[in-house]
Amino acid sequence: MAWRRPQRPAGFPPQQEIAMASVNKVIIVGNLGRDPEVRYSPDGAAICNVSLATTSQWKDKNSGEKREETEWHRVVFYNRLAEIAGEYLKKGRSVYVEGRLKTRKWTDKENIERYTTEIVADQMQMLGGREGGGGGEGGGYGGGESSAPRQRPQQSAPAPRPAAQPSSPAATNLADMDDDIPF
Repeated sequence: MAWRRPQRPAGFPPQQEIAMASVNKVIIVGNLGRDPEVRYSPDGAAICNVSLATTSQWKDKNSGEKREETEWHRVVFYNRLAEIAGEYLKKGRSVYVEGRLKTRKWTDKENIERYTTEIVADQMQMLGGREGGGGGEGGGYGGGESSAPRQRPQQSAPAPRPAAQPSSPAATNLADMDDDIPF
């Protein structure tokens, strides 16, 4: 009996018709190496440049020593996201960035063509709590239509519970639940 290719399920195109999509997506978490630089284009659009450091750690197989390598990444924010980054980010701050890679070409003062690859950010999440304070609170900002940063709702302390009160799953008090989203 000869081998035969199985039938393709209904709704699936033949193999030669399936096209590969391209993806240009960067997700990076690192620390700012310097304060943001904000400037404005001639048409008034905000542009913010930052340098973000990421560090990889490993153990050297030969010596057993802990090794570390830091990579520096240029990140560019535009428009409202640039204004937010310029206002709230500071040197040393930990930040999560989503965006895409873009390579630019320009000619320098000596008439030499130069290239640089940078991350064009479309979302940003500040990590590590507020400046000067602890905790894991951060602010999340996307490059969409939002004109103001998102604000976290006020939290109130949970009401004290009477001691030794039996609880049943059906009688769970929703007010005792934490207001934080777990991610």
